[in-house]
Amino acid sequence: MAPVRTTGAIVASTAAISISIAIFSYFLFFKKTNWTLHSNKKKKPRNGVVDAIGNTPLIRINSLSEATGCEILGKCEFLNPGGSVKDRVALKVIEEALESGELASGGVVTEGSAGSTAISLATVAPAFGCKCHVVIPDDAAIEKSQILEALGATVERVRPVSITHRDHYVNIAKRRALEANELAAKDKKVGQVDGKDRDQMDGCVPDPEKENPGFLSHYNGGFFADQFENLANFRTHYEGTGPEIWEQTDGNVDAFVAAAGTGGTVAGVSTFLQEKSPKIKCFLIDPPGSGLFNKVTRGVMYTKEEAEGRRLKNPFDTITEGIGINRLTKNFMMAKLDGAFQGTDKEAVEMSRFLLKNDGLFLGSSSAMNCVGAVRVAKALGPGHTIVTILCDNGMRHLSKFYDPKYLAQYGLTPTATGLEFMSIK
Repeated sequence: MAPVRTTGAIVASTAAISISIAIFSYFLFFKKTNWTLHSNKKKKPRNGVVDAIGNTPLIRINSLSEATGCEILGKCEFLNPGGSVKDRVALKVIEEALESGELASGGVVTEGSAGSTAISLATVAPAFGCKCHVVIPDDAAIEKSQILEALGATVERVRPVSITHRDHYVNIAKRRALEANELAAKDKKVGQVDGKDRDQMDGCVPDPEKENPGFLSHYNGGFFADQFENLANFRTHYEGTGPEIWEQTDGNVDAFVAAAGTGGTVAGVSTFLQEKSPKIKCFLIDPPGSGLFNKVTRGVMYTKEEAEGRRLKNPFDTITEGIGINRLTKNFMMAKLDGAFQGTDKEAVEMSRFLLKNDGLFLGSSSAMNCVGAVRVAKALGPGHTIVTILCDNGMRHLSKFYDPKYLAQYGLTPTATGLEFMSIK
């Protein structure tokens, strides 16, 4: 039998293979080159500290995700230039006040704050030519006052009292803004006589230090930021934080959980997310001493013991700072919540150490409580869900209390857990 001639077939097959390899190599090289060009493309510089606020990363908290079977994601608000989620609020409040004319360049922004909002205001105000005056409770971590003073803010530390007291730190801050406005109006009136500048009439320049002693005389009026009731707080999270979470998850989010102080974050984010999808469940995590859990779950702000007058005037309620409150704010009333959970101080402390050890996350007290809330929600919903929370700030502002072994030992809060057993997870 004559041999079968295969030369043409072999040549054709070889040519086809060569062409395939060439095409594959071209697309591989093109794709790699294109990816390299894309990855090396420099991002446009942001315009100053103000433009650096927001658009924070959303990260997977690996340890909690693996332990619960859910995707637990944290919005890294501690990466804002002022170090916390409150940068968003400070920016929105100041921008709206300048636009409305309530605040003038050279004026002073006043606020009553446990720390983070004050630091954010002190960070943002100079970018708009303004100063900051803060009234802070004297039981707040001392490093917060130190940071404020380093930022150039004037700091008043006052004793903690009820919000109904005229000397509550928020009420004092409101008075300081009014005083600054009164002094500015007086300076303007004294500086002019019959429409002429006084220094033009007598040939001398007035000394404002002698005429209006005190720090407020140096400013062009005052503006009270009013973070608890000013709905700019709600709007910044409704317009910014919420949409960012939606975009970063591609809309694949099942639940959101956060604690509330002013209520702006939980209100703005929950309202936006539920407008995008009513299926998204939004929850509150509430620390000891706060009445918001009772309000959400029972419709009342007080417990049976509080109603019977057993509550102490100055109880030790929680070591978490900036969250928990016993009144309804305008911001919180905007929230769209499906339920609430309670967290303990011990859980927050243990959670902070667990995340530091297992994820390298050095978080503040409110961030730790939010992560407690995320685990609570994960256990309630079951595996397979995506849950988002807020990592408000890092631990650098909490060294003298939340991260101080001697302080924690006073209240029996020394961390002892080796895993997540404090959340009933083995």
